Amino acid sequence: MQTDDLKKLAGDIHSKRFESQNIEVKAAGKGCPTRLFDTLSSFSNQDEGGIIVFGIDEREGFAIKGVYDAQDLQKKVTEQCKQMEPPVRALFTICEIAGKIIVSAEIPGVELSERPVFYKGVGRVKGSYVRIGESDEPMSEYEIYSYEAFRKRIRDDIRTVEHARMQLMDVNRMKNYLDAVKTERRNLADNVSPEEILELMGITAEGVPTLAGIMTFSKYPQAYFPQLCITAVALPGTEMGAVGNDGERFIDNKRITGAIPDMLDEAVEFVRKNSRTKTIIDEDGHRNDKEEYPIKAVREAILNSLVHRDYSIHTENVPIRIEMYRDRMEITNSGGLYGKISIDALGKVRPETRNAVLANMLELLKITENRYSGIPTMRTEFFNAGLPAPEFSVVHGEFKVVMRNGYDKESQSISDSIVEFCCIPRTRAELISFTGKSRTYTMAQMVQPLVDSGRLKLTLPEKPKSSKQKYVKA
Repeated sequence: MQTDDLKKLAGDIHSKRFESQNIEVKAAGKGCPTRLFDTLSSFSNQDEGGIIVFGIDEREGFAIKGVYDAQDLQKKVTEQCKQMEPPVRALFTICEIAGKIIVSAEIPGVELSERPVFYKGVGRVKGSYVRIGESDEPMSEYEIYSYEAFRKRIRDDIRTVEHARMQLMDVNRMKNYLDAVKTERRNLADNVSPEEILELMGITAEGVPTLAGIMTFSKYPQAYFPQLCITAVALPGTEMGAVGNDGERFIDNKRITGAIPDMLDEAVEFVRKNSRTKTIIDEDGHRNDKEEYPIKAVREAILNSLVHRDYSIHTENVPIRIEMYRDRMEITNSGGLYGKISIDALGKVRPETRNAVLANMLELLKITENRYSGIPTMRTEFFNAGLPAPEFSVVHGEFKVVMRNGYDKESQSISDSIVEFCCIPRTRAELISFTGKSRTYTMAQMVQPLVDSGRLKLTLPEKPKSSKQKYVKA
């Protein structure tokens, strides 16, 4: 970082009074902070790293106070960096602002294969941190394991399920799979028995079914893993816990079980059933139905969650979650990004595959293409539908995709219509008739927010509950 860049950064921090995902401030007016380990760890464990700025006091409104001694500060910060595993290599910059000396320490993100970076004094489990917003949070046992799994190439999808039985597999699906193997993998077409194919393709290991085999071919995988399923809910509002017009918490609520191909079909149908369909009449009078969410994109998102979720013992009690809100749909699965890839690179580069054997099975069954086209397809489908692009995020070891349905624009349009309707004073009865909704929903969810925001006024503000109350455009 150049000194001019540090001056600008310090000015932004002071004027906007903020810390962020990759910015941390420390006062350091009377000495070097003695515990930097959590921030050194969290910044090192994220791709973009982070910057610690010394000499700005958060407790005094992010005022620029300067540091006690720039040279000694760098020495003591470096000593703390050496107590990390692997050691952190900070890059320092010094500048003067209004006679005050401030120092920045740029902490680079380390390679995925070297994470988690932790404080040696307390060990890997207690000394590993992750950055959440502007705070440093202890890394969970699972988050630590996920790094270990990648580094050691642990293949959880082919771990054996000792008490599972081959007799409880779907015979027809297994036959279709064996036929596909012989067709698509010509070197396995001749002189290879079905039992040998099952071993070579990872469905069994020494005759014992693997997790991938169970999840793809078992008649009921949840007999062995009750929570390796999908929980799907359709909700009346925009937040969990909001209730509908009649006090209902859920419009629909379902636990979806079965093998992966079955769960995929049932989950897509759940979304389709609980989605709204808009009818659009074109200039020629032809009717066109527009789905709330592009179903092809929905299928890809659900399939990705089933194929690329973490199937380790740490997450086998956590189902995939589909939550359909009024303005969006969220699909969440255990397991962050796998390998050396960032959120920004999703769909642009070829990532490593967490469950390669499982993905290969589903490819042969024509469930997935296994060509890393899922996210580009999702983006294209939403673009063609005129909807915002899907949003991807990873928080505490969970991967989430958020699909928005344009409700915000629709809601704004309705609000504008109500305000214009109230160009002349309107009674509650007139407003309820205008919206076509229930009395409670109209007044609490549609009219009152407009009053609170100042867009509507009460004609009798001193008597808000009066039967003669009317509402008028402000």
